[in-house]
Amino acid sequence: MSTTTVELPKTSGPDSGLGGNWLVIVRNDDHNTFEHVARSLARTIPGVDYDRGMGLANEIHNRGLAIVWSGHREAAEHYWEQLATAGLTMAPLEEH
Repeated sequence: MSTTTVELPKTSGPDSGLGGNWLVIVRNDDHNTFEHVARSLARTIPGVDYDRGMGLANEIHNRGLAIVWSGHREAAEHYWEQLATAGLTMAPLEEH
């Protein structure tokens, strides 16, 4: 009898960063528009398009914050910096 190991494909995108447990969190503010938040997320976070960015912008507005990506610390730092540079209000990186 032989056994076969099947490895499922890995995906990337918001809330599914591979390996690691660092959270990139965007907070609500009174100066960024929904459109700017959505465009910034779509430009920065792998797997996020404008429509998903608008969904995250709505979550940020309604809940006060949203986890927009999680995964390895180095990538989290990179995405955090890009979003902060775009003017989004960022929570400190958080290890989960």
